[in-house]
Formats: sequence, C-alpha cells, structure tokens
Amino acid sequence: MRIRATVAAVSGALALSAFAVPAAHAATAAPNVTFSKMTVNSGKAITIGATSTVKVKATYTVTHPSTVSMTNILTGPVLYRGTSAKDADTQVVSDDPGTCTKVSSTTLNCTATITLPANELYNSDAGTWKEGGLAVDAKTDATKWQNDLGTLPVRRTAKLTADATPEPVKKGGTLTVSGRLTRADWQHGTYVGFGGQSVKLQFRKAGTTTYTTVKTVTSSSMGALKTTVTAGSDGYYRYSFAGTSTTSSVSATGDYVDVQ
Repeated sequence: MRIRATVAAVSGALALSAFAVPAAHAATAAPNVTFSKMTVNSGKAITIGATSTVKVKATYTVTHPSTVSMTNILTGPVLYRGTSAKDADTQVVSDDPGTCTKVSSTTLNCTATITLPANELYNSDAGTWKEGGLAVDAKTDATKWQNDLGTLPVRRTAKLTADATPEPVKKGGTLTVSGRLTRADWQHGTYVGFGGQSVKLQFRKAGTTTYTTVKTVTSSSMGALKTTVTAGSDGYYRYSFAGTSTTSSVSATGDYVDVQ
C-alpha cells in the first residue's frame, strides 16, 4: 500500500500483476483514457480504528476515443497524499481492477474497492487525501496516472466515555461527571489519550430526546475529562466531541442519573 515513488511496490492483487511496471516498457505509450466523476466512500470521510481494516467503494467514469479498445486496459482508483498519485509517499491502489459497464462507444461506468488497513498507516497520514486514477495496458504494462480527481478526509477513530457520580443524587446536590477522550494510534494498534480538546458536557432530561450543552471542558494531556454540575432533574449526561480534520467526531453513551 505504501510506496516511495516506485509503482512495483504497491501492494494488492492488482498492483502485483497488471499494475507492476517493468522498466523495459517505460517508453510505451500510456493508455489513452481519462478518469472523471471519481467518488470514494460516497464522498464521506473514512474513519479507521486502531486495528481496523476498512474497505470502501469507489465509483468513477472512464472515457476513451472510439478507436481505442478497452479489452486489455485495466482501471482503478487511487488515494494518495502529495502532489502526484504516481510519486506519492503515501498511496493506496484498489486491490483489484474496477468492474466496468459500457455506457457508449467511448464511456464506461466503473466500481472498485479500496482497502485501508490501520497497520499500514502512520498517525501522520490522518488528514485530507487526494483521489486519482490508474490505468494499465495489460499487454504492454504501460500506465497512465491521473491526479486531482477529488479530496477525501481520512480520520483516526475517536472514543469517549462519561460517568456521573454520585448516583442517585439529591436535587440541588453536586454531580461530578468524568470521562476520557481517546483516539486510534495506528502505529501501535491501540487507543491513546487526546489532550487539549474542547469537549461539550450535555444533558438530556428524562422523557425527552434532545441533548443540550451544559458547559465545555478541555481534555487533559491524557485525554481525561472532569467537571461538576448541580443536579436538577432525572436525565442523562454525556460528553460530545465535534472532531478535527484528523480525528472523528464522537459522543459518549449517556449516563442516567436519578435525582431524588
């Protein structure tokens, strides 16, 4: 999956077969195709847990001159970070060629699957990725890379807890609400504290469906959260985190408090 400016190192069945490019064919003309309408994961951010392997669907359109036969040309989506899909330091190519349906003599609509395993990622890979395309002539091994077909956030999964004490509590008494905000550490396959983040403490009165924000708390260096509130009525307390460009949003499960 991860490469350093060398096509032959891309992992996956597609890359190891038709997408591996011998030097002897370097001068062969690239397939005369153009990618468009690339959509990965329906345009939604990809969120990856500490040990998860996430598979997402990509759809795209391929156009070509009517004189070009697509019989031997394989196509697939690329996710990458950097200025070029071909030479990106971080690059993911679909494991198999796209499955394409002929729309006209010059147009194909295609689908493919991209696999992102957490254990192949650095934590620094979280952020905005670019979408591209790769076409390979299976007979000549000639390739065409296409850049800048869109962007997509790739985020570390966040987790959040909330615990209100004491339970039950007298009306007007003081409740202490503790919790912890963590996020996936891809490099070590675990979850670690996410410090310095603004997290909302929210309350939902028993018998209602909507949470309202009570106050905002900043997580400690280890991701710990702790604050106090005055107990007013029965209901649920939770913490809620809006997320960042590198980390998913998350809300804790509400902790019910009986106010007597």
